[in-house]
Amino acid sequence: MTYDDIPHLSAKIKPKQQKVELEMAIDTMNPNYCRSKGEQIALNVDGTCTDDTSTYSTKLMDKQTFCSSQTTSNTSRYAAALYRKGELHLTPLHGILQLRPSFSYLDKADAKHREREAANEAGDSSQDEAEEDVKQITVRFSRPESEQARQRRVQSYEFLQKKHAEEPWVHLHYYGLRDSRSEHERQYLLCQGPGISENTELIKSPSEYLMMLMPPNIEEEKEKPMAPSNVLSMAQLRTLPLADQIKILMKNVKVMPFANLMSLLGLGTDSTSVLRCIQQVAMLVQGNWVVKSDILYPKDSSSPHSGVPAEVLCRGRDFVMWKFTQSRWVVRKEVATVTKLCAEDVKDFLEHMAVVRINKGWEFLLPYDEDFIKKHPDVVQRQHMLWMGIQAKLEKVYSLLKETVPKTAEGQSVPVMLVSGDQRVQAAKAKAQQNHLLLERELQWKKEQLQAMQASSGMRIKEEPVSEEEEEEEEEQGDKEEEPMDTSTCGSLRNKLANGLPAGRAVGGDTLNGHPPAGCGEAPMARELRAFVEATFQRQFVLTLSELKRLFNMHLASLPPGHTLFSGISDRMLQDTVLAAGCKQILVPFPPQTAASPDEQKVFALWESGDMSDQHRQVLLEIFSKNYRVRRNLIQTRLNQECGEDLSKQEVDKVLKDCCVSYGGMWYLKGTVQS
Repeated sequence: MTYDDIPHLSAKIKPKQQKVELEMAIDTMNPNYCRSKGEQIALNVDGTCTDDTSTYSTKLMDKQTFCSSQTTSNTSRYAAALYRKGELHLTPLHGILQLRPSFSYLDKADAKHREREAANEAGDSSQDEAEEDVKQITVRFSRPESEQARQRRVQSYEFLQKKHAEEPWVHLHYYGLRDSRSEHERQYLLCQGPGISENTELIKSPSEYLMMLMPPNIEEEKEKPMAPSNVLSMAQLRTLPLADQIKILMKNVKVMPFANLMSLLGLGTDSTSVLRCIQQVAMLVQGNWVVKSDILYPKDSSSPHSGVPAEVLCRGRDFVMWKFTQSRWVVRKEVATVTKLCAEDVKDFLEHMAVVRINKGWEFLLPYDEDFIKKHPDVVQRQHMLWMGIQAKLEKVYSLLKETVPKTAEGQSVPVMLVSGDQRVQAAKAKAQQNHLLLERELQWKKEQLQAMQASSGMRIKEEPVSEEEEEEEEEQGDKEEEPMDTSTCGSLRNKLANGLPAGRAVGGDTLNGHPPAGCGEAPMARELRAFVEATFQRQFVLTLSELKRLFNMHLASLPPGHTLFSGISDRMLQDTVLAAGCKQILVPFPPQTAASPDEQKVFALWESGDMSDQHRQVLLEIFSKNYRVRRNLIQTRLNQECGEDLSKQEVDKVLKDCCVSYGGMWYLKGTVQS
């Protein structure tokens, strides 16, 4: 049946809403029409009475209403096509509406049913109650509506629905398919030009023409999310860059071995590129990769349990990760006591990377991955340096005591096990042999530098044999935390160059017997180390040994695998290089009850940098060589006396900013203040 065969059909439109409603008659005489069902629907909708408001005047469902809905917001990719006489005529579309059956009559039937039920209940209550009680009525006067209340009312859903309902319908007249007016409108779908040859836009290649016909949908591409938040599609994931793939996988999985990560990324993925990307979003714990805290808790976010900011959450989770680098077991109460976080936050941290064991605590989720440790020692060494920097921060924030936990050479904690007395003796011997090898390597390095110095300066230094007692004494001194004074020829020579002579001449390359002192700068490792020290002290004039080691570990983490500095730099070598670079050690008189570690009590300062403030800084450093903390007025008075002129406030501020920090109204050298 076509529209022309329908007895009557009416249409109406709301132009502002672009809403069309089409009312079409139903053939009630058709054998497929169920008359009893139609009568029941009409009775439910209109009831027994018939008036002008009735939906079905014939007491029979004899019509169906269709309402339009917008199918898409972007219609630039669609066109109406008409094929005639071997030609395809395309007309662009500016709007597409889809007609769907409207069931508003069911809502009307429900309303009628509720009205009948309410009327029945009211009738029953009036029969039961002979006399209604007198009730007190409270009269209230409405307040004038404020501007904010009016705006909220105008933007509400009920108001918008009411406005839409108030828009009047515009009735339309429907013309059938074979009507002359329909044929006239259909002619507008045909191109009226004289010929295709004159249309220059169509003289293009097939690919260009298809691009014009179906341009890429930029709007839909912008609206597509980068990846699902809770459901991860591997097909969509592999269309992203490698770094984004790894970040999304680690954010969802939290803990993963490297072998599993490579299997998820698919065949042909370069393992070197994966290693480079994984270190940006994860940290190595027991040979496995654990997602970084700042990935899970980005800036400006907070805890859903306690409202704690992301910075505190990251610090607490880093503490849990660091504890798992020391042992396979962690106790939740200990973590909560140290971090001062609520139990729910601590439980979230542990559930990311561990599983609870009854009467034991939380065990790390994955077994120790020895294969990865053996295959990638450079990555393990770099991660170890990063963990040392994190450990230094955690010790300062949480006031932790330095724990002596046995570790492997790669910086990861050994699996927890029972150790017998014989095994401890064997472990002590192995450690002594390892320390002996390190001392021999350092001694060999010094000998090579002495030989290079002799070759360049013409000096001959007699080498006396080292006795076994001296070797044992040097070995014991190397195991101590407080390192002894360097008595080697090269070390004393560097100290003389840095501290015995003017520092500016030492930095500029002072000569010895007419030749430059090449003993400390010829080796590539020493040259790289000295370049790092000089660049660091040019940025920060005063540094403690602890802070310098932290900066050096961060520098190592940024270097490529296999760099010469990964061969091993001892604290002695680092201090000698600092002194050789024109710095001096400032013997700050710390108070007896200080909590500063020995490395924090070793303070080094750049003596001369070549600018106009060198003399002012030297006077300031001499003040702090006799005082742990000083007031500003004393510093300014001493500077005026030594320089012979009154310094301006800007000059004093510059010197203090370069070397000192203020705390509680007193000034301290950088790194020496103990809060």
